[in-house]
Amino acid sequence: MAFQTKLAELIIRLKWLIIIIVVALSLFFGYGLRYITINPDIISSLPDGDQVAHLYKQIGNEFGGNDMGIIVLETDDVFTSEVLEGIRQITDSIQFTQGISYVTSMTNIMNITSSEWGIEIGKLVDEYDLPSEQKELDELRDYAMSKEMYKGTIISDDGKATAIMFTLQPEGDKQSVAREIKTKIEEMKLPWKLYFGGLPLMMNDVNDLILNDIIWLIPVVFIFIAGVLILSFQSLRGLLMPLLAAGIAILWTIGIMAYIGYELTIVTNITPVVLVAVGSAYAIHVVNSINNSKTGDKKKTIVKALTYIIVPVILASSTTIVGFISFVFGSYLLMIRDFGVFSALGTAIALLLSIFFVPALIAAFGKEQKIKSTTKKESKNTLIDRLLMPLVHFVFNHPVRTLSIWGGVLIICIWGIFQIKTSINIVDYFKKNNPTRITENIMQEKFGGTMPIFLVFEGDIQEPEILKMMMKTETYMKTDPNITIAQSVADLIEQMNDAMGEGLAIPDEKEKIEQLWFLLDGQEIMEQLVNDDLSKGIIQAKFASIDSDEMETFIKKMEVFINENQSDNYIMSITGMPSIYVRLNESLIKSQYTSLLIAIAMVVLIVGSILKSLKKGVITAIPVVTTVIILLGFMGITGITLDIATVLVASIVMGIGIDYSIHIMTGFNNFIIAGEGVDSAIEKVLFFSGKAVVINVLSVSSGFIVLLFSQLVPLQNFGLLIAVSMIGSGLGALTILPAILILANRKKNSINNK
Repeated sequence: MAFQTKLAELIIRLKWLIIIIVVALSLFFGYGLRYITINPDIISSLPDGDQVAHLYKQIGNEFGGNDMGIIVLETDDVFTSEVLEGIRQITDSIQFTQGISYVTSMTNIMNITSSEWGIEIGKLVDEYDLPSEQKELDELRDYAMSKEMYKGTIISDDGKATAIMFTLQPEGDKQSVAREIKTKIEEMKLPWKLYFGGLPLMMNDVNDLILNDIIWLIPVVFIFIAGVLILSFQSLRGLLMPLLAAGIAILWTIGIMAYIGYELTIVTNITPVVLVAVGSAYAIHVVNSINNSKTGDKKKTIVKALTYIIVPVILASSTTIVGFISFVFGSYLLMIRDFGVFSALGTAIALLLSIFFVPALIAAFGKEQKIKSTTKKESKNTLIDRLLMPLVHFVFNHPVRTLSIWGGVLIICIWGIFQIKTSINIVDYFKKNNPTRITENIMQEKFGGTMPIFLVFEGDIQEPEILKMMMKTETYMKTDPNITIAQSVADLIEQMNDAMGEGLAIPDEKEKIEQLWFLLDGQEIMEQLVNDDLSKGIIQAKFASIDSDEMETFIKKMEVFINENQSDNYIMSITGMPSIYVRLNESLIKSQYTSLLIAIAMVVLIVGSILKSLKKGVITAIPVVTTVIILLGFMGITGITLDIATVLVASIVMGIGIDYSIHIMTGFNNFIIAGEGVDSAIEKVLFFSGKAVVINVLSVSSGFIVLLFSQLVPLQNFGLLIAVSMIGSGLGALTILPAILILANRKKNSINNK
């Protein structure tokens, strides 16, 4: 205890220097907040060396972009002059927006027909002379609905909706472009229903939701935790110190992120909320220790309190940091690694503030509370004490029954673990009544979804063998119910060959293909389907379902087909959003188990080394490991999916939840060293440290439960799971751990008596 005592005395002597340093750094990092930016793009979180992501980005660079947006115009009938004029206005507005590669709609889509002079390549309609007579409109309807190139692609099967599709340039600011397009179209005040979909527009909506969450959720979290602290401590000190420590920790952490160029993502967006809950926890224990260490002299009280609490708080924060750091080594996604790094950094900052800044403030401005003479009965008349008393009595009287109840719950939850499903699709991030979610459902129903698929062919694209394999591949892709649209240059060659009267087929001679190809040169669509030197061509398709299992099934089926149909004359490969999502999905599962195993191993080693007993480290970890099993089982039973946010929960719970057991175990050891018997030591630690545990559980849980008000579904689930887990971890520390210690002591006494 000598080191802790000297450190406590040093903190009091340097209190004003500590306060000045903290204020100065807070001003510096607060200024840095102006540089923080938001990046909602999940794809950018895949490592640069990832083959699927690399190919996806390469396709975007070579073929004018791979980020496709869609605007759906819905009305009673799209084949009217007024609607066609509206489509033309939207098309022109998008076309002249900087950052756009291509736009495709009813008023500019290519049309291949035969005439007395041969093949004629033009547009479906003349945008400068749109049909206005009913006869012309009826002829347009009959023709368009008879062509697979249009029906189900840009015109819905019922003729009541049409899609205007656009592709963003890969090097542009996609969020700004998407926001500009949406604003421009909305300002037109068109009389029809308009739906905005596709990845760029969804990313823009995610960006807005992240910003909205940051602006109002963090203050709400502070208010919730403040309510718990007021009820628990019933003092200004107990209210302000934890919130101040947490607030400064957030300020410094986000400021550091801004200065070194890191962005807020859908995952690192959680960091401030995590730090409010976690950062206040250490200050709560420090304040609670000071309140329970009254000596009548302020300096002596602070020294006594810090001497007792420094080691447990450092130990608790170390395990929490390990829980976050486990993401750095166990996660495949960069945004999860970043979350681990900055959450660990913020936790370390909160620890330092709790040990140095909070006692310095109390030493500088606080008043020593008078010691009141109270009976044992009077000292246990608070609400928390009344909650603890029946719990303590039950554990003492029924330790076996206590463990049996937990065992029964574990059996049910182990079954639930095998029911867990994964979800990585961005659509699942939105609530069911969100306009973005509604739009995506309409896209799936009427136009085959918005998720692009690219099947790449490398070779001489004018070779009949390659073009025929493209058609064979398209036909095979369409056997999947989620693929209704697939297009390549091979389709255009077939249509032109048919217009020449040679039938809907790829010519067998390369010379004929080159002749047809000559007529296609200069058409805008060719830039989207083949590269400049004709060494690479792609099949463009869209996947309708957002179900992870269906995506995985399709990708595996296509990989088998590709392997079976490779040739010395060409190379086939597949990428696109389903491939990206499958890779993200695989990384989720890997991240969950790898980071969790790392967290468990490191927590046990840290606790065991500080307690100088690996056995005690294992025993201390039992309640939180039990909680993690219950957590995962709860997810499986309730249908909460494993996604980009909920994958974080288990390791976070392991790092934070162990804190409660650490405070109970270290408190127990201190009372034993002081000469207390086992039963007396357990009772005292449950009422002394148990009070801080209950306050901590309530404050952390209330902090995370606020995420239920987030606009993003993964964050809602994240908040709920953390809150439930904190309650489970606290309850486990107050029941499982004492029950084990009681039974171990009884067994030891039984052996000694023999």
